Amino acid sequence: MINVKDRYFSLNRTLLLIVGLWPYNKSKFAGFQLICCFIILISFITFQFTTFMTSTCSANFAIKIFSLIFSSISFIIQYNSFYVNSETVKYLMDQLQKICDNLKDNKEIAILERYGNYAKRFTVISTIVACSCILIFTCVQLWSEFNDVFLSNKSRSYHLWIEMEYFIDHEKYFYLLILHINASLYIGLLLLLATATTLYAYLQYICGMFKIASYRIENTMKIYMSQCIKLQKINLVEGIKYAVDMHRKAIRFSEYLISSFEITFMLLILCAIFVLSLNILRTLQIVSSKFNIEEFSISVISSFACILYMFFANFIGQEITNHYNYLFTVAYNVRWYMAPLHIQRLILLLVQRGNKTFGLNIGGLFVASLQCFATLTNTSMSYFTVMYTTQK
Repeated sequence: MINVKDRYFSLNRTLLLIVGLWPYNKSKFAGFQLICCFIILISFITFQFTTFMTSTCSANFAIKIFSLIFSSISFIIQYNSFYVNSETVKYLMDQLQKICDNLKDNKEIAILERYGNYAKRFTVISTIVACSCILIFTCVQLWSEFNDVFLSNKSRSYHLWIEMEYFIDHEKYFYLLILHINASLYIGLLLLLATATTLYAYLQYICGMFKIASYRIENTMKIYMSQCIKLQKINLVEGIKYAVDMHRKAIRFSEYLISSFEITFMLLILCAIFVLSLNILRTLQIVSSKFNIEEFSISVISSFACILYMFFANFIGQEITNHYNYLFTVAYNVRWYMAPLHIQRLILLLVQRGNKTFGLNIGGLFVASLQCFATLTNTSMSYFTVMYTTQK
């Protein structure tokens, strides 16, 4: 028997435990983690907004502030959505375990294991990339500090590399403020990593469920053609019934997941468009004016993370649509005409259902696909072009 949580969600569990979002852990310490992370993220946004109270507001200044504020808001949205839907996350995990427990065919188990390994591999690679970004950004800060202290002939300047207004002496409490900024960014990045990889894993399992349904239809017809007449009818009915049942479970699983996180996904789409357009514009400003390696690193990492998030979210949506459509291709290509008439009718109804498109529909406005990714990217570039032209 496959233990889904231990075998395929072990790294996801660790990441979620770090930010206090693992649904199976309701301890007091987890509650303390939630409160601390939430306070740090909220204060990070608050102290960015307070800069408008003490600084001259200009277009460049607003772009500089809001390019990071929208990223921070997306962290809060993702954080709250997983906290509010913790029971949903737990329920979906339990459903996956039940589906795995009900599998008896070794090839079907192998199919689900393959997609579980895809999800696990994606989580590992994403974690390595995120840790590399954290390491690079930390090294950039340490080099800047080393340069100011040992290599520069000028007097040490205590400046925050993000515009923040704490209403205290920045020079006196410089390292404490830097600690708060770094903690906010690192918590936000870990939060995004933990939640995004968990959702991606769920969606990979949906692909696996559709693949199992396709395999059941194809395998059932092969067995039907090779068996004696007495066993044909029983095995054919059972096989088609199991295939339709798995197909139904995959659809219900995906619809339940999307309906639970629909508002979250809508808000994240809006934030992603603004984050990408503003950070591209901010990167251009940094390159064309006085170059700041720390601000440049933040803008590039934010843009890169946003593009990756949008791409993989739409890529897995495209994969689910492709696996859904493949089921009907299999049902059409098998020798259904050799089956009894009542089985032909069932297969015909299944094929006719393929005329209805299926995808991860978000709010009736977006369907996760590669075309949607291109649309969102073009929209972000359009906003960037408008803002850049306006500045000119």
